[in-house]
Amino acid sequence: MKILFVGEIVARPGRDVVSKCLPEVIKSEKPDLVFSNCENLSGGRGITEEKINEMKLVGIDYFTGGEHIFWQKDTEDIMDKIPVLRPANYPEGTPGQGYAVIDAGKKGKVLLINLMGITSFGGKNAFLDNPFTKADEILEKTKDQKFVAKVVDFHAEATSEKYSLGFYLDGRVDAVIGTHTHVPTCDNYVLPKGTLYVSDVGMCGAIDSSLGVKADITIKMFLTAMNQRFEWESAGRKAFRSVLLDLTERSVSRIDKII
Repeated sequence: MKILFVGEIVARPGRDVVSKCLPEVIKSEKPDLVFSNCENLSGGRGITEEKINEMKLVGIDYFTGGEHIFWQKDTEDIMDKIPVLRPANYPEGTPGQGYAVIDAGKKGKVLLINLMGITSFGGKNAFLDNPFTKADEILEKTKDQKFVAKVVDFHAEATSEKYSLGFYLDGRVDAVIGTHTHVPTCDNYVLPKGTLYVSDVGMCGAIDSSLGVKADITIKMFLTAMNQRFEWESAGRKAFRSVLLDLTERSVSRIDKII
C-alpha cells in the first residue's frame, strides 16, 4: 500500500502546480490513494465544490481541512456532497465529518482522520476538543473494522504538539502527517513503534512569497502592526510538496518539485 499526501494547495498557483506535477508523480510512484489538505484551495482560504472537483480530476481522492475550511460562503451546505474532512475535534454539530473510511479496492479500507491542534490559531483553539482524546475516541469507534492503513492529518502550529501526538499515536496508526505552517520539514522518519511521521508537508503554491501571500503585504503588516488585506502571489517559482507513505516498506519520503 502506497499513499501520497500532497501539501496544502494554496490558491490558483497551488492548483496550477498540482495540475502540472501530480499526474507525473502518480505515473512514476503509482500510489494507491492520494490525499491533500485543501483548506486554502479557493482564493487562498476555504473551498468550493468547483475547485474540489478540479483537483479530483488531476488525481486527488480525498481532502482534509483546517481552520479555514468554512471560510467560503455556504461551505456547510456542500460538506456531505464532497470528499472533504474538517477537523474531527471541531464542536459537536459542526457540518461535515472528521474522519472517513475510504475504500482502496482490492487493497482494503483506509481510515483517514483530520485533527487540529490546540496551540495558537488566534484563540480559536478555545472552541476545540482535545485532539489527543478525540483520536482515542475515533480509534475506539472503529476498532472492530479492519484497515490496511490508518492515516492522521494533524493540522497544527507547534512542532512540540505535532511530535507529542505522533508519539501518542505511535503504533496505533500508520502515519501522522503534519500540515498548516506551509513550510516543508525534513524530519520524515519512522517512530519507534512503526508509525510514519513528518512535522509538515509544506504547501503547493508560490514560493517567492510569504507562505503564498505577496511579501510586501506581510512586510508592511510587521512594520506597522496594522491589519492588511492579503493578496496571493501569482508570479515567480511554484512548489509542489508531498510525502509518499510506503506502508509495505515502512518508509516516508519527500517528493518535491519546483517549476
